[in-house]
Amino acid sequence: MQDHVTLLRPEAPRPEDRGLSASLPHDLLEQVRARVRMLALLVIIGFAIDPLLFFGSMLVARLAGSPVPPEYVRQVAFYVADIGVVAVSAGLWWVARSASVSSARLLVLGLAYEIVICFVIALRTLWEHWRVMGSLPNLTWVPAVVILFPLILPAPPRVMLAASIAAGAMQPLALLLLDAWGQVPVRSADFINSSINSAIAVGFAYLGARVIYGLGRQVAAARELGSYRLTEQLGQGGMGEVWRAEHRMLARPAAIKLIRRSRLGGAPAAASSDAVRRFEREAQAIARLRSPHTVDLFDFGLADDGSFYYVMELLDGLDAHALVRRHGPVPPERAVFLLRQACHSLSEAESCGLVHRDIKPANIFLCRYGEDCDFVKVLDFGIVKGSDEEAKGDPAGALTRENAIQGTPAFIAPEQALGTGMLDGRADVYALGCVAYWLLTGQLVFTADTALGMVVQHSTAVPVPPSARTDRAIPPALDALVLACLAKDPAARPQTARELSRRLAEAVDPGSWSEQRARAWWNEHMPSMNV
Repeated sequence: MQDHVTLLRPEAPRPEDRGLSASLPHDLLEQVRARVRMLALLVIIGFAIDPLLFFGSMLVARLAGSPVPPEYVRQVAFYVADIGVVAVSAGLWWVARSASVSSARLLVLGLAYEIVICFVIALRTLWEHWRVMGSLPNLTWVPAVVILFPLILPAPPRVMLAASIAAGAMQPLALLLLDAWGQVPVRSADFINSSINSAIAVGFAYLGARVIYGLGRQVAAARELGSYRLTEQLGQGGMGEVWRAEHRMLARPAAIKLIRRSRLGGAPAAASSDAVRRFEREAQAIARLRSPHTVDLFDFGLADDGSFYYVMELLDGLDAHALVRRHGPVPPERAVFLLRQACHSLSEAESCGLVHRDIKPANIFLCRYGEDCDFVKVLDFGIVKGSDEEAKGDPAGALTRENAIQGTPAFIAPEQALGTGMLDGRADVYALGCVAYWLLTGQLVFTADTALGMVVQHSTAVPVPPSARTDRAIPPALDALVLACLAKDPAARPQTARELSRRLAEAVDPGSWSEQRARAWWNEHMPSMNV
């Protein structure tokens, strides 16, 4: 998967959500908020129109000095009831937009709201229709509301059945009250007709609840991967997806990267096989590395549906691309602090004979890691390659010998782009030089209208020194080192990530970006991630 996903900390499922709809995915439950807000808004609009017209006409009559007709006075109670429904709906809308109220509690409030709305609709409709028309209506909006609610709230069928029965009973209850108050003479046939309508609506509501809730359960079951349950999709790219996940027994969250067989269905068999093999190679490569600055791999497996997945640590922070986009170029001492940590990861990869081949700002992730701030994790080894594969004639090397360019054009070494010579860690050193350029200037080394034009620039054009592209002061030694990393000839670059780390420390005092400065930056710019 080439597209990197910034794994910002999503809100974890609350304990309160493990109630009525505990078996549904958290993100599906969260959709209830938008649905409830929309429902409340529609009810507000529907019930506010008549009172506005009614009281508006009364106000106009008063201002004109005309007496208010007696029938208007007798109808005031109906429109006061409408205003009450508007107030209750506005309260529900306000509660639904608050993240402090769990989805399970919102579900309970929504079901209670259904019952209240049905009672008001039944009482108002029956009473007013009798007073105006002298007869009771054959049908009210109560059955429609009862049928509609299961489509909005994914409650368990038994819970929805109980709520639907209570809501449907509001119409016979309204008839009973109107008859007891002496407002409407109600016949037995009216009770029977009302009860039949409500019973039919309850039946449809129960069937709808079974279908909707069943679909949600199927989604939840489809998201079970081994000991992990997928809770929220964080992003996708190409044929891969990244999900937030929970272990069934452990509280520690994780990120799962997976490639679904269904997404390979339309691809040629060879391409599908290569994609799966490349995915396996990425997991195996990460598993070999022990640097604290390489993203940790927890697990790897094959799901029941044939999807491959691996489980990695879920990081709290942002990548270097987002860092510069949001906050601008970083001071030279901070850039050195971040780059040296990336060098630590790549140095170990070199010692294992691996070339990352896709180093870019989106794959340099900054996070809070325990007590440390600005802790770097190198991500996405999706096109990692052994530096000696071709020399050994390794058939697995065919996975990375496609006609398409492997890597990101804005951060690709000339020899990688042109496919000339043996690739080794110096290609990653070139890419780190491009990342350093981005961190220091907020600009790419080269720009072009197309990916091919970008590749040509990296292969032939002479880069402008970073100091010429920014108003910030860049130490001459660091300026020269970045240009050395960007040399077209690999022999003219720092030869290893370890050497680059040493020269970075010589270019800028590594102690000038301290833990105190890093913590102060995070507290100021990303306080929501305080732990």
